[in-house]
Amino acid sequence: MSLITSYINKFKNVHVLCVGDIMLDEFVYGSVKRISPEAPVPVFQPNKKKEMLGGAGNVAANLCSLGCKTTFMGIVGNDMQGRMIATKLSELGATACLIKMDNWPTIIKTRLISGSTHLLRSDREEKLDIGQETYEKFISDFKLLVKSADVVLLSDYNKGVLNEKTTPELIKICNQLNKPVIIDPKGTHYEKYFGATLVKPNLKEFSEATGMTFDPLSPNFHKNVADGAKKLFASHHIDNLIVTLSENGMLYVSTQAPSDILQIPTVAKEVYDVSGAGDTSMATLGAAIGAKMPIKDAMKLANNASGIVVGKLGTATVSANELKESVSMNKSDDDWQQKRKIITASQAKQIANNLRASGKTIGFTNGCFDCCHLGHLYSFIQAKQNCDTLFIGMNSDASVKRNKGPERPIQDEKTRALLLASLEMVDYVIVFDDDTALPLIDEIRPDVIAKEGYKIENWPEAKRVIEYGGRAIELKRLDGYSTSKLFQKIRG
Repeated sequence: MSLITSYINKFKNVHVLCVGDIMLDEFVYGSVKRISPEAPVPVFQPNKKKEMLGGAGNVAANLCSLGCKTTFMGIVGNDMQGRMIATKLSELGATACLIKMDNWPTIIKTRLISGSTHLLRSDREEKLDIGQETYEKFISDFKLLVKSADVVLLSDYNKGVLNEKTTPELIKICNQLNKPVIIDPKGTHYEKYFGATLVKPNLKEFSEATGMTFDPLSPNFHKNVADGAKKLFASHHIDNLIVTLSENGMLYVSTQAPSDILQIPTVAKEVYDVSGAGDTSMATLGAAIGAKMPIKDAMKLANNASGIVVGKLGTATVSANELKESVSMNKSDDDWQQKRKIITASQAKQIANNLRASGKTIGFTNGCFDCCHLGHLYSFIQAKQNCDTLFIGMNSDASVKRNKGPERPIQDEKTRALLLASLEMVDYVIVFDDDTALPLIDEIRPDVIAKEGYKIENWPEAKRVIEYGGRAIELKRLDGYSTSKLFQKIRG
């Protein structure tokens, strides 16, 4: 077991207190088949609706998915949506401490979606005014709940819960009790974050807070970031900063050595939806720091989690098992980007589902690929021409031995998988241990399966794809090339 995996296993013992602006995310799915005769707008016909926790609620959802003991504090309206939020928190396994306001409605964000197209978002929200009585109850509740917490997360969506009065008091209480407090900020008023353990802005928020502009591709980027960080450290006594950089990864700056910047690249294999990626990163940071993981390692883990969640459609969460799988797949002493194309069957299923929802054509082929030669390349090129994304199923070492005999494979599965992943026409590689690729077919359900040397009547995987409406393509063989012939030639 790796050291990082051992920390992930500790998440179940970590108690996180999450405080912030919670809201209800509504997703209304339907179709558009005509334009209105009254105005040049689409006519939307809804057919289903899904409600999810939004805002700081998504941080809580991610914490629960990671296995943490989660307590959530926030404010909702004394209405149906507020009660729905309380129910959803309970269903996730979180403890909810919600103050219900009689004269303030729960925030609702409604999205209309046709197919994979986001048509419209409608927001219902009013300015939250926390009176003295509510403020005193809020602080009183926090003082009770924070005592058992290992770490405190403040998720600020600038809706009024974490205002200029409540936020400094929460941080002050945390510092008095020596509880680390991590903040996902909003706006430019960083004075309210005075004394925080860690603040995690994105690059735009960091730019607004410092009044500086930053170009991640500039040779002076790190120096400029260090200068901006020093300003925030000096004026607001923040201990650490993590700045998320979208496709450029994220970076870490400490008040102890602001010029010693650590930047790590993004680990996303394919981006489908960035909704909630910041919440996932925030939750993972909190869980990792609560488990006493060093901040730099916690940042790498959070970056990994963000890379997983942007590969899912809609506001999504990451589980501890997904995180362990991802860490295992990406663990390496080098920085070979190609290794990120080597995925597990469960990851392949999720990616395929996302591709399908985006209207992409999924292709599949499989084999041992013990010694990759021109014949294989010719097949891959043909297969890729018939799909948008090509998945390669590759037999494990044990599977090859059962199929080909004890002398095979010549090259181990890690080498074979990396060679395949290095080809530009190959999008993903999945190593499977079964004697056939049928279980993998059932997971991915490709639109197209393609292979040379097999007639459909003798090709079980092709029959399975045809059964559910997919296509099977018999690829042309490039004469003169086969693995067996190549081995015979090598042996003299």
